[in-house]
Amino acid sequence: MIIATYNIHRCYGNDGCFSPERIRIVLRELDADIIALQEVETRQDSGLDLLEFFAEDAYQPIAGPTMLKQNAHYGNALLSRLPVEQVFKHDLSVPGREPRGAIDVRIRAKNTTARLVTTHFGLSVRERRIQAQRVLELMEPQIEPVEILLGDLNEWFLRRQLLHWFHRAFVETTSPATFPARFPLLALDRLWVRPNSVLRELQHYRSPMAQVASDHLPLRAELDLSEIYAE
Repeated sequence: MIIATYNIHRCYGNDGCFSPERIRIVLRELDADIIALQEVETRQDSGLDLLEFFAEDAYQPIAGPTMLKQNAHYGNALLSRLPVEQVFKHDLSVPGREPRGAIDVRIRAKNTTARLVTTHFGLSVRERRIQAQRVLELMEPQIEPVEILLGDLNEWFLRRQLLHWFHRAFVETTSPATFPARFPLLALDRLWVRPNSVLRELQHYRSPMAQVASDHLPLRAELDLSEIYAE
């Protein structure tokens, strides 16, 4: 199973140009079974439903907007080629800060169920700590054979406590830098899996198009669920 997380920066590339088509090209290149998206903005007056545009009849789109305006909505989203059995949406907003949320789904992968939670944390340290605590409360204890947490955590200091919380709840996982896209230095985008033994590969995706389409690179992981199937 291939999974990915990608902050698409409202489809604005490093050159300042708005281009959903470039994002769609990167999504095709990723060829992932499940893709978590952040900073997805759909404007009703544009005549373009971004999620439908990205899904291309190949994915089931799941919207998780955190900000709603009269003519637009903005937030998280999920694209899945695997059957989605349940969808939950959680509010992670902190008063006085930009609204934030998480999408929490159960996905059928052959003969097992995987839980996937995707989110986009805030910009202040205190805000991220509160959001991390809420996510950990949602995901403790483990209830599905495979559980995945992924998204843009906006945490660039490797020694910050919230990362240690997630390392303890899952297992410390390598953190390829994804930001800025042209010369990635910061590991803002993260992915954890439990059991960690199913994680075979985790890397940023750095094609020529991915380096220009957004200010983040996608994070792409390959999971081998054969040991879960055998149980």
